[in-house]
Amino acid sequence: MVVEQLIFIVISFALFVFMFFKMIKNNDTTYIIFLVLQAIGIALCFIEVINSIQLNILVKIIMYVLGIVIPAIILLLEKAHFSVTEKLNIVKARFFFNLGNNKKAKQILINLIEKKPDSYKAHYLLAYIYESEGGIRKAIDEYVQAIDLNKQDYNSYYKVATLLTDLDKKDEASQMLTSLLSKKPDYKEASVLLSDLLVEKEMYKEAVNILHEALKFNPYDFDINYSLGIAYTMINDFKSAKEYYEKAANINSFVFNCKYALAEIALIYKELEEAEKLFMQTIDDDELAPDSYYELSKIYLIKGDKERAIQYANMAISLNPKKIVQKIKKENIFIPIYAKLTIPFNLDLSEEELEKDKNEKDNSDEQNQETENNEKPKKLSKKELKAKKHLEEMFDITRQIGYVDMTFFSSSSQSGKARKIEEQQENREIQE
Repeated sequence: MVVEQLIFIVISFALFVFMFFKMIKNNDTTYIIFLVLQAIGIALCFIEVINSIQLNILVKIIMYVLGIVIPAIILLLEKAHFSVTEKLNIVKARFFFNLGNNKKAKQILINLIEKKPDSYKAHYLLAYIYESEGGIRKAIDEYVQAIDLNKQDYNSYYKVATLLTDLDKKDEASQMLTSLLSKKPDYKEASVLLSDLLVEKEMYKEAVNILHEALKFNPYDFDINYSLGIAYTMINDFKSAKEYYEKAANINSFVFNCKYALAEIALIYKELEEAEKLFMQTIDDDELAPDSYYELSKIYLIKGDKERAIQYANMAISLNPKKIVQKIKKENIFIPIYAKLTIPFNLDLSEEELEKDKNEKDNSDEQNQETENNEKPKKLSKKELKAKKHLEEMFDITRQIGYVDMTFFSSSSQSGKARKIEEQQENREIQE
């Protein structure tokens, strides 16, 4: 028994001294936790020796675990390049972050990075905390550090791209996303974001190419199919746009803008019954309802049913007076029923306010298109609004032309023929 106690004291004390000098060398107070545990184990042994008693088996096990096993495991792990103190600091930082004490969490991580600059997880977590606080530039710096330490950290590539987009550095964001997709072509979110940036720059064919590449890896993904519908819309390839809008609608039937787009395409191809059915499905969406009723009113005017046209026009006006009345005033098709529309007499339609409303809508933040738990999206993104407006304009242009002229809108002849149609519209407006 005495020999056993002596061996324990020698080994545990040697480990204690080694751990103490390691703490001094690394200037890392985290080791204090392990030193305290060792001290408890050694103290139990001294109690046994001084009092000449035999500790029970459970206390004996605790003594060996605290005095020898834990410090030995820590030293072996660190010899294998697994930093226990780094992991503990990361755990502590996460703990304080989850409690909402960001200041303490950041200080722990900054101290850790000062001692261990190559700590990938410390840089990543610090970047995440900065991002959550809105410190975009600091977050980008830390994410870049994380990427330098871990080239396989594709999430940080994507994070940097999204943050650069928020800073309106879209070219840099596009370069980052292109680099990411060259390394990981199946990264869906990167493909969708890059296509959005390309659509914003009116590089529609490039966006289509990116999305088709992404489709190889995620053929049943809503975002990819929906984004393809939008991209094809912008190059006037309505046949392809319809195909992908329908696929997206089948994947997620609660995104009503898919059905609204399909309804507008049906109008372009003069499929009035199909368009009416689809618009009726979109009136449940608060944002789309005014435009849906407005389009339904036009359908019934084309059919010659003035009573239903008046009914739907008035419903549209009641939901969004300023916007709908302005649209009605620009459309000669409403002249026969204009006197019967319930237009507010004090409606202020000054150009300044209309432009302000337009700018506020254009500057709306982009929101995730796919809904969860059967919830409806609350706001259309910039690309959705852009495609929606384009489809509405295309219907107004094509309303007075025949089916044979629909070839003007094929993707292969977009540039020249689309300009020709725009000129026809301008001439018609001048004549009106």
